[in-house]
Amino acid sequence: MSRACEITGKKHQTGHNVSHSNIKTKRRFMVNLNSVTLFSESLKRKFRFRIASSTLRTIDKHGGIDQYLNNTSSRLLTDKALKLKKQIEKNVSPKAN
Repeated sequence: MSRACEITGKKHQTGHNVSHSNIKTKRRFMVNLNSVTLFSESLKRKFRFRIASSTLRTIDKHGGIDQYLNNTSSRLLTDKALKLKKQIEKNVSPKAN
């Protein structure tokens, strides 16, 4: 399992450790991933994700996974998130008509 957010696709960043004598050695800044279960109100079921803490805060800010996916551009989401977004749109649209 890769260390990447399953919704936004955030991965590690690279940089340097800089010593007192200014010697630079490579290092990786890892993403803070958490395993969470998110409930979709429109689909009435739970989904398990391994997402970054920053993504979880953003989902809370938007009011849930459904609102977050509807307000986020499709090109910023991973394949797993796009699949869920399409299921939500398909489920919500017949009720609107």
